[in-house]
Amino acid sequence: PAVAMTDHGNLFGAVEFYSAAKAKDIRPIIGCEVYVAADHRSRTEPRYNHLVLLCENQEGYRNLIKLVSTSYLDGFYYKPRIDKDLLRRHAAGIVALSGCLKGEVAQKTLRGDAAGAGKAAGEFVEIFGAGNYYLEIQANGIPEQERANRGLVELGRRVGIPLVATNDCHYLRQEDAPAHEVLLCISTGKTLQESDRMRLSTDQFYFRSPEEMARLFAEVPEALRATIEIAERCNV
Repeated sequence: PAVAMTDHGNLFGAVEFYSAAKAKDIRPIIGCEVYVAADHRSRTEPRYNHLVLLCENQEGYRNLIKLVSTSYLDGFYYKPRIDKDLLRRHAAGIVALSGCLKGEVAQKTLRGDAAGAGKAAGEFVEIFGAGNYYLEIQANGIPEQERANRGLVELGRRVGIPLVATNDCHYLRQEDAPAHEVLLCISTGKTLQESDRMRLSTDQFYFRSPEEMARLFAEVPEALRATIEIAERCNV
């Protein structure tokens, strides 16, 4: 009944996406996968983490526009970056997800820093408010993702932060993976023969069916229910 588009660092496609979804009677969830600087957004260092922000209402949409605009005007260093101070000022009306493997909580979980992961998650709960921050788990065939999922599920159930199962899509069908790989080469000025090129490590970043998602996350049904709960909340 709903779909979200969360481009990396921008909202360039939001209007076209919103109009296309509405035309098919699908609820559009406007969001962004932002880059959060490890320190202040003005510092010229390339350390950052990913965080998914979804607009719950009009206030959230205005806040997300402010965050993304500021990331380009004040925080651009290789990537358009925000920081936690900016998040605190523009968190109202936004539902946040902890992000992919490059999220701060997932990164600390993978390093075996359970205390650090818990502290980071707690900080995001404090920023967005209880019930507005979810620990995000995915199924993409990457071994590190499975390790992160186990840690995130344990953390969420231990401290009471809700889980959500997400489907990270970079192309529509699984058989589109090779074409997407070529597209990445074109956009980064590389060839398929080059070993140091940007690439996705599996062919699992396609749009999964509800049945696939139910099978993959059978052990965490609450994480699947959360997708509907979030979708019902988001109405821009």
